[in-house]
Amino acid sequence: MRVSLARRVVAEYVGTAFLVAAVIGSGIMGDRLANGNVALALLANTVATGAALVALIIAFGPVSGAHLNPVVSLMDALEGGLPWAETPHYLAGQFLGGITGAVAAHGMFGLSMISLSAHARSGSAQVFSEFVATFGLMCVIWGASRHRSSAVPFAVGAYITAAYWFTASTSFANPAVTIARCLSDTFAGIRPRDVPWFVVAQLLGGFAATLLFRWLVPGLPARAKDVLVVHGSASEN
Repeated sequence: MRVSLARRVVAEYVGTAFLVAAVIGSGIMGDRLANGNVALALLANTVATGAALVALIIAFGPVSGAHLNPVVSLMDALEGGLPWAETPHYLAGQFLGGITGAVAAHGMFGLSMISLSAHARSGSAQVFSEFVATFGLMCVIWGASRHRSSAVPFAVGAYITAAYWFTASTSFANPAVTIARCLSDTFAGIRPRDVPWFVVAQLLGGFAATLLFRWLVPGLPARAKDVLVVHGSASEN
């Protein structure tokens, strides 16, 4: 029996909140414990985010699909998996969940609930990295969900763990998480002025991956019927 829209939206809200809390919170903790060693802080941030992703996909996937990302929801709607009428509700849950997660992370570490980030993440290399990161993530999601859906949590967690290190932007790949992170002047932050280009690159990367899988597996809809997720990572450049 199909889960009600209200329950699915709440699952997206709670799941995205925990995802952002994991990203920002582990960034704060790693930065505090690393004594200025950025590589060590990034490693701690990476491990925590990858582990959280696996757990969140497994927990919320059966309820909402565990999109946790507007790009995933939009691409799923484009392919006929998520009704367009329900898509705005998913997006609202994800964006509000991201903001809630940022506030919760700050509260756990005794910081101001909201603090606009001053962390510059600009330039063509950063923007292109976001295209690549989201393109790769959606390829992993489409490929795994269509051929071996039970492996999606582990495939996504593994990809994000790697993408932290092979992209110059450290792989945000999620508009909801990107916006939430501009509200956090911490290790995971991004300046508000840098957010629009990141979001544009993420949307283009997701769309390109969706078109690719239409061609790679013709006749088989790339629908996110099983378990899907997308991450939001954090780190220094």
